[in-house]
This record gives sequence, structure tokens and C-alpha cells, in this order.
Amino acid sequence: MSLRKPAKNQPDNFEFNSSSLEEAKKIVNKYPKGKQQSAVMALLYLAQKQNDNWIPLAAMKYIAKFLEMPYIKVYEVATFYSMYNLSPVGKYFVQVCTTTPCMIRGANKLVEACKEKISENENELSSDKSCSWMEVECLGACVNAPMMQINDDYFEDLDKEKALEILNKISNGEKPIPGSYRGRVNNEPENNRTTLMDLKNA
Repeated sequence: MSLRKPAKNQPDNFEFNSSSLEEAKKIVNKYPKGKQQSAVMALLYLAQKQNDNWIPLAAMKYIAKFLEMPYIKVYEVATFYSMYNLSPVGKYFVQVCTTTPCMIRGANKLVEACKEKISENENELSSDKSCSWMEVECLGACVNAPMMQINDDYFEDLDKEKALEILNKISNGEKPIPGSYRGRVNNEPENNRTTLMDLKNA
């Protein structure tokens, strides 16, 4: 998967901005003295969030110094976990679940929407460099399949038309409302509540 390799074009420098720095200090303070290296995953995520959804090598070096640990250990963590993006994915990173529950409920239509609206190929930036998409394994919202994740938000109970509606909004700089797009509350049944007894007597 191409995202597991660092981007060829890298910024020379990185440092936490004031809000990220304040949050990083809070995170590190949760760990006992001498165990601050345990905060590496949280700080990598913080860097990714600050840097338009991807982590440059300069950020890994910065975090290594911040946590007083070898740079190679930070690099190993960042390259191992797929939740860390090692090359630009754009301001909006769309992840489409295509695992079995989503697949049988029409996830291929969401993929079609991404190909039409963002780019023909996954892990490829849109023409305006603001967005990219990729297929992923289970995102844990099987009951509300098919679904996709955009940055930190879940969009569930989708079809191609609704997916295109959401993608159009982000391309226009609007923030779509996360959650079910069939009006469900959380994971409630679509056809009213039933019980095993109700089903038995049906």
C-alpha cells in the first residue's frame, strides 16, 4: 500500500503549534516519569491532525526529541500502523469500508462515487489536492452498512446518491452532518423494534 512509504517531497521543518503543544504536554503528563515514550502514538496522531492528515518525517524527528527517544522508534510506529498517513491525503481523507457487511449492502457504489468525484485511483489526490480516498477493512459500523469515514466522522446507511451529496459538500468547503443517512438513531432497527418472541409469532 503506497501510503506506508514516506512521501518523496518532505517539508524541512515541523513543530507543534500552540494548541497542539498544550495538548501534547497534557498527554505526556498522564504517564509516569520516565515512561513518556508511551505517548508516541497519541503525539503522532496529534501531528497528523495538525498537518492536514499526514505525518512528515520532520514531525517524527520532532516527536522523537519531544519524547527523548530514538527517531527510528518513532518511525517504526508511524510506518507500522495504517491509521498514520505518511504522504499527503488532502484536507479530507475518505475511507470506504468494503468488508463483507458493507460489500453486500452496496459499498461498491460508494467506491464508484469516490472515483467519480475525487479521483479514479485510490490513494491519489483530487485535482485540487484537497481530498483522496481509499478502501479499508472494517470500521466497526457493520449494522449501519454501507458507510464511509471522512477524517474523524462516520457517515452511515449510504447509497451512491447520498455519498455524492456528501462529497459535493466537502468539495464546496461545507461540513456534512455525520451519522445515519436513513434517519436511524444510533443502531436502532430500520423496521421498528422486534424481539425473538415477535419473530416467533410472526
